[in-house]
Amino acid sequence: MFSDEISFNDVPKAVAHLIGKVEKIETLLQSQNKSEQSETDKWLNLDDLCKYHPDHPAKPTVYAWIGQRSIPYHKKGKKLMFLKSEIDSWLKEGRRKTATEIQAEAQQFVTSSRKGGLK
Repeated sequence: MFSDEISFNDVPKAVAHLIGKVEKIETLLQSQNKSEQSETDKWLNLDDLCKYHPDHPAKPTVYAWIGQRSIPYHKKGKKLMFLKSEIDSWLKEGRRKTATEIQAEAQQFVTSSRKGGLK
């Protein structure tokens, strides 16, 4: 809209133009932030959970997880509900350690227990 050189008379128009651009950016960021918050705080029912979970488990499998209390869930009356953010955290907790990590922990344990026994 403006050339490389702005005269003193063009400064008010340039500032108004910049303010308009900043306001557009703010509204875009706010709408994006709201959609991210609503996505992570989304409630899932049993069918939604089965579709969302990477393995697409059957309903009896999910009921078994609930019975073992291994999956986070909420219950209102007879209705089971799952919070998407809690399910995401639960899925991330399932990471298995590598053989190298287990060996390093064992070595650290042996080293620390030897030091404790030498006192």
